[in-house]
Amino acid sequence: MFLVGLTGGIATGKSTVSKMFRRLGVPVIDADKIARDVVEPGKPAWKKIKETFGDEMLLEDGHLNREEMGRHIFSDENKRKQLNAITHPEIRNAMFWEILFYFLKGYQFVVLDLPLLFESRNMLSFVSYVVVVSCTEGQQLQRLIARNKFSKEEALQRIESQMPLTEKCRMATVIIDNSGTEEMTEKQIMDVYKKLQRSRAHWPLRIVGWSSIAFVMWLALKILWSVF
Repeated sequence: MFLVGLTGGIATGKSTVSKMFRRLGVPVIDADKIARDVVEPGKPAWKKIKETFGDEMLLEDGHLNREEMGRHIFSDENKRKQLNAITHPEIRNAMFWEILFYFLKGYQFVVLDLPLLFESRNMLSFVSYVVVVSCTEGQQLQRLIARNKFSKEEALQRIESQMPLTEKCRMATVIIDNSGTEEMTEKQIMDVYKKLQRSRAHWPLRIVGWSSIAFVMWLALKILWSVF
């Protein structure tokens, strides 16, 4: 099995592309969903956030106040780095177990929806292909304002906190132009899907993976044999 990194700028349409991949039967691991899960009340990341940023970042029911946290970290890069240092290890661990699950299920490839793939670089060395979802700067700004009800200044602040979209496109294996109709985007996804299906990148990784599993099983049996 090989991994496909899916990224882009905020509000460029990664969620739309993820849904299209899912409709084709491709497993998609959503880093944003995992990021929400790992900060649920009582979890380790939630406790660290509470200790680091205080109770004012929490709602009355104990859940993270995302709007307040957003205002807090997007105006201060150091605080954003603090939050990332708390959440990113938890996100990576959760992603690992999902990847292992799909590997054991025998899938050829899995898509990792990673908004900050290039910014964090934590998973970049593990992906065989990088798909970047792009649109025009004007569309990105308008979509973000409409989706999140941000002011223009708030929207620009969030866009500028990420790596420029043009730079991400330069590092992409494939670019999905999401500036047109949904049908146009879907056609591009189908072309990418066929290309990934033809790839043989999964064979070396699968051989190594199964060899590792076989070694662990052999070692466990040897230990049990020595005990009994």
